[in-house]
Amino acid sequence: MDTRKLKYFLAVVDHDGFNRAAEHLLIAQPSLSQTIASLEKDLGVPLFHRIGRRAVLSEAGKELVGPARLVMRDLDAAQSAVQALRGLRSGRLDIITMPSPGIEPLTSMTAEFTRLHPEVRLNVSAAFTPEEVVESVRSGSTEIGLAGSSSPIRVPGVNVLDLERQPLILIVNPHADTFSAGTTIQREDLDGHRLIASQRGSLMRWLVDDALAHGVKAEIVVEVAHRTSILPLVLAGVGHAVMPSSWAPTAHKAGLRTLQIEPVSHLDVAILSRKDGLTPAARAFLKVAELHVVKEPDADQSLER
Repeated sequence: MDTRKLKYFLAVVDHDGFNRAAEHLLIAQPSLSQTIASLEKDLGVPLFHRIGRRAVLSEAGKELVGPARLVMRDLDAAQSAVQALRGLRSGRLDIITMPSPGIEPLTSMTAEFTRLHPEVRLNVSAAFTPEEVVESVRSGSTEIGLAGSSSPIRVPGVNVLDLERQPLILIVNPHADTFSAGTTIQREDLDGHRLIASQRGSLMRWLVDDALAHGVKAEIVVEVAHRTSILPLVLAGVGHAVMPSSWAPTAHKAGLRTLQIEPVSHLDVAILSRKDGLTPAARAFLKVAELHVVKEPDADQSLER
């Protein structure tokens, strides 16, 4: 088995089929098919099921994806290590992020990283649960993961750098802003209002469900999986939305008001990485991330104030 075969295999996976993969690799489709057939012969198992004109990963193929990415990334790391002797000049960094950390702090960290290392290309993919982020980092599909959880994330075998705690806020529907002046509301103030809610399992949805369970008579009018739809829905007057504070700057730029919800619930945001074998690009990104750690005030100091 050689790395060229693994590169071709991953191209078929990433481009959803042989034709697009061949176009991406700038080779003839029969040549690509022959290379994959040779890899399957080396391994003694089929990697794809051919269904009509489609190629669907077999169970063996699914198992190979993570290790293949690790091999290719280790090869990149070896090349980058040599390049590192004259500074981080090139490379690619694969990141996975949940939606809210993907707004902040990822935006600020990416801006700083690309300023320092303009020739490194970032590839950012999406996840919707902390478990997806952990699995992606563990399997080697990505090197860096950004996750948000209702409590600090602790995972065996994975480095975790706590970045910040984002309080939950209400992004106010401008067509139904009957809240008093100020910057905070109580959960019971949601009574009688229409809400846009995230799907079950998120901290934001938990707050809404908890308020409903305690007698708040709010109405969920839309349940949204793709959170990029939330601000347009609020602007359109569909309802208010409970979101982490990372959404506040974008909401304010759109002319929307935000209110902190009390008692306060926080989204704990952390950056995850493998314990070893990181590329120079990943190590450089983690150095940038360390500069974005928000220190929480010491409990004793808070009491003294």
